[in-house]
Amino acid sequence: MKKTALSVVALLTLSTQTLAQEPQKPFGIAIHGGAGTISKANLTPQQIKAYKDKLRQAVEQGHAVLASGGDSLEAVRVAINVLEDSPLFNAGKGAVYTFDGGHELDASIMDGKTLNAGAVAGVKHIKNPINLALDVLNHSSHVMLTGEGAEEFALTRNYSLVAQEYFDTQARYEQLLKVRQKLAEQEPVSQDHQASLMALDLEYKFGTVGAVALDKHGNLAAGTSTGGMTAKRYGRIGDSPVIGAGTYAENNVCAVSATGHGEYFIRYHVAGDICARVKYQDKSIIQAADEVINQRLITAGGSGGVIAIDGRGNIATPFNTEGMYRATMRNDEPAQVMIWKSM
Repeated sequence: MKKTALSVVALLTLSTQTLAQEPQKPFGIAIHGGAGTISKANLTPQQIKAYKDKLRQAVEQGHAVLASGGDSLEAVRVAINVLEDSPLFNAGKGAVYTFDGGHELDASIMDGKTLNAGAVAGVKHIKNPINLALDVLNHSSHVMLTGEGAEEFALTRNYSLVAQEYFDTQARYEQLLKVRQKLAEQEPVSQDHQASLMALDLEYKFGTVGAVALDKHGNLAAGTSTGGMTAKRYGRIGDSPVIGAGTYAENNVCAVSATGHGEYFIRYHVAGDICARVKYQDKSIIQAADEVINQRLITAGGSGGVIAIDGRGNIATPFNTEGMYRATMRNDEPAQVMIWKSM
């Protein structure tokens, strides 16, 4: 009996030691709050702190989902909700104005495990577009819904629609007035509204929020949400709701969320191209993302950046603009929050 009891104790001890020695499965998350002309000279220390605090809050809340064993889709949704609810970023509450003084929002999300995706475009009364995109993924046979149709679907999912005024912010309105003035000055030169808009400073062209995540089960996910381009017209839609352009995820390959000049990200299939280089050319996520953003895209004249994560938890955050609001967390490491290349 004593020998048997000792044997059981020995087996339990060995089992405990084996479990303790097993390496932790990698997990991680990266978020962005847009890229563009983000000048240090134009931001006060208080503003820098406000941006970094909100980025930290978003990445930490998303990371908490992963750390507790939650799935990557939920981590992406939670992190993006924090940014959508903040007036600091061009998504949700802080969405930019259209030329006519309204708001039109886009979002998409993709599950790397199943390759299912959901997207909404041109919605005007959805507080958190990324949530509706996730519902399209989970509760619809479609991938992308637009405008009134998307909002009709939202009502079937018991969403409460919000008034357009919910998205109003004074800073964005002043930005619209500046763009309108610049467009008026350009009118004698060009009657093409979109072409004139493209010629404006980067700060007016784009701004987006997004997240990518790897959970402890090895599942990747990516999501992106935006208010689009300041003073946009004609129902313009950028890359954020376009799977393969602004958002892409595939298990054991990578997950990508983009922010930038949407027309170029669509034409050059940026998110999909990065993942294809990892999958078919056996390139690291860092190399693949850098090649697309700092070589292929910039050569074509496209501006912006991406956040990307692979199946081992490696993270890349390249951008070819002055700055990109971003934050990352891997495993049990503390959050890294940055705006410029070295800060």
